Amino acid sequence: MKILVSRNLFVVLALDFILLCGSFYLAHLIRYDGLNSQLWLSHSFLRILPWLLGTKFLCFYFFDLYKGMWRYTGFDDLISIFKAASVSSVIIIIFVLYGTRFESISRSVFVIDWCLTVLSIACLRLLVRLCFEEFTEKVTFRDVQNVFLRIFRKNVGKGKGTLIIGAGDYGRKICREFNENPTIQSYVLGFLDDDPAKINRKIHGVPILNVIDNLEQTVKMTGAKDVIIAIPSLNSDKMRHIMGLCIKAGVNFKTVPNLGELIDGKIDVSSIRNVEYRDLLGREPVKLDKEKIGIYIKDKCILVTGAGGSIGTGLCRQICMYSPKTLVLFERAESPLFEIDHEIKKKFKNINIIPVLGDIQAKDELINVFRQTRPDIIFHTAAYKHVPMLEDHPWKAVENNIFGTRNLIEVTREFQCEKFVFVSTDKAVNPTSVMGTSKRISELLIQEASCSQGSSTAFMTVRFGNVIGSVGSVIPLFKKQISELGPVTVTHKDMVRYFMLIPEACQLILQAGAMGKGGETFILEMGNQVNIDAMARDLIRFSGFEPDVDIKIEYIGLRPGEKLYEELMTDKEAVIPTDHDKILVLNTNGTNMKTLNGKLDILKELASHRDGNGIRAIMKAIVPEYDIDQTLIKN
Repeated sequence: MKILVSRNLFVVLALDFILLCGSFYLAHLIRYDGLNSQLWLSHSFLRILPWLLGTKFLCFYFFDLYKGMWRYTGFDDLISIFKAASVSSVIIIIFVLYGTRFESISRSVFVIDWCLTVLSIACLRLLVRLCFEEFTEKVTFRDVQNVFLRIFRKNVGKGKGTLIIGAGDYGRKICREFNENPTIQSYVLGFLDDDPAKINRKIHGVPILNVIDNLEQTVKMTGAKDVIIAIPSLNSDKMRHIMGLCIKAGVNFKTVPNLGELIDGKIDVSSIRNVEYRDLLGREPVKLDKEKIGIYIKDKCILVTGAGGSIGTGLCRQICMYSPKTLVLFERAESPLFEIDHEIKKKFKNINIIPVLGDIQAKDELINVFRQTRPDIIFHTAAYKHVPMLEDHPWKAVENNIFGTRNLIEVTREFQCEKFVFVSTDKAVNPTSVMGTSKRISELLIQEASCSQGSSTAFMTVRFGNVIGSVGSVIPLFKKQISELGPVTVTHKDMVRYFMLIPEACQLILQAGAMGKGGETFILEMGNQVNIDAMARDLIRFSGFEPDVDIKIEYIGLRPGEKLYEELMTDKEAVIPTDHDKILVLNTNGTNMKTLNGKLDILKELASHRDGNGIRAIMKAIVPEYDIDQTLIKN
């Protein structure tokens, strides 16, 4: 590392040496028009050059020109070049004045040399930065404009002092926006980074102060109040370590989105958020076959049911990145529909966005929407999903999850859409709840539709576990209980669940949709199951409390329909790998629709009479692996 730094410094000094010599030589040529070159070369140029170079290099060092990183050259660096060149020129002029009284050299030579020095040194550094940005990001007019705006507006010293952890490209972008945006009431005190070669160097005039492990010492030295973690690629262990350092140092801390959340790869101040439990899962970024996804999304009409839900909104954001012609947002809840419609129309002005306030239980509504929009691809995410709620209202699971899905299948086949992607859950595997069983029956409907003769639609299922941050999930509940100083309620000390991030799940749904030919049940790689008790304790610690000391944990027992662990496949399903390392496909058997249809008719009748126990009994007949004993309750 030291050898590399020495080589870099040698190259920098060599380039500056060439430019400084060239500037002084060119200044003579301009002043004397190339006349009497032998005379001024011997009398002024060669005699003064060593003193000039020594003075300029000392001034460059004094003004930190060799601490900055050229790829991040900014306005502060240009000011330093101006100051260093000016001071060195004044010193040289004073030296020549008292030494020779300008008897053998014109005063204008030094003025021209000063101009050429500032221009050449600045241009070299800016050229290096532009070369890096040409290959890493698009330089916009706003970037250029902000450099000039900073001449007139400075916010350094106003608001709270902030440290940035990570002196890379993302940290540099955050620092630049802090410096250039006058509305931000904070300023950057410095960076911390684990690369020793960067210590004591500068980015946009801001020093890289220390290594990350010395955060507490750096906070005491600088008086910083806030920390921004600007490393999207952090793994879970490193994030836990940095969070522990921040808590120990007593500073507020936030983070930039991880790589899986960066839909367009851009980071700015508005994307900075609180550190959340999803940052500790350690999920690797998804590698997508964007070309294959683009082929079946671009210029198509896409319909997403449940577009206002957690998965639905995530899917809509991801789909828009592949330039569909039309995106139909089908949602029964008014407020979520309004929010996702407003968000997407603002970000993607070139896509025809059609919000539809509708219900999959109303087949006539579906037919009308399909007739007007003619969708090519259907992503079906709409479902009731809360296990305890559906145990109390099993008829709602039948009406919405089962018959709503059947309505959508029938309308899709009638209009001969290209693909139908059904989003299922791990609770459908060996279900112990009405909710899980209703999703399993929906999977059977999808299998039957894919086997039907004369259907031109490719039907497929994507099955996965819980997603972090979904509406109604356990983490928001834990946070609310912590804010109320407890108790935090955990169902069972040994309960475990699969978790993944919403953007990750949506990306893999799109990828599975691109891979599917019809009839597949895809499962997503969920990693290791997470212990819910350990999750609750982590969240308490991250909030600055100690579990069982400051905030009590209560174990309330399993609720009806819940089980200690989830599964992603049944014993009868065989796993077949795919080209994607995070997507597997199950080899499933077809469904006898005659038997299923008969049971569905009975199920519909029981739902109309609100017969909960009768519904469970018929569900058991359709899905023999359904553990009805855990959910049976009295009417």
